[in-house]
Amino acid sequence: MKEYINRLNKAFDNRVRLGIMSALAANQSLDFNRLKELLDLTDGNLASHLKALEKQDYIAFEKAFIDRKPKTTYNITLEGRKAFADHINALEAIIKKQ
Repeated sequence: MKEYINRLNKAFDNRVRLGIMSALAANQSLDFNRLKELLDLTDGNLASHLKALEKQDYIAFEKAFIDRKPKTTYNITLEGRKAFADHINALEAIIKKQ
């Protein structure tokens, strides 16, 4: 059991980061407002968790202007997809060991 727990990724311990990664894994990309709505977060709370995942290179973003309004879109990187899959696999292994 300990070997599986050691495989869990600390970047995904937080429920918000787990939610962000889950949403991005299920969708090709999502904009800031959609993520905020899905996860029921404030701007600042979401921004801080997104920044933490960006620092790990688990997510990437693209900024654009639509009708003169800024729009930031996020997507999961290949590295992020692998790290998240490894985390989910470790969780599944823990559950199956019970």
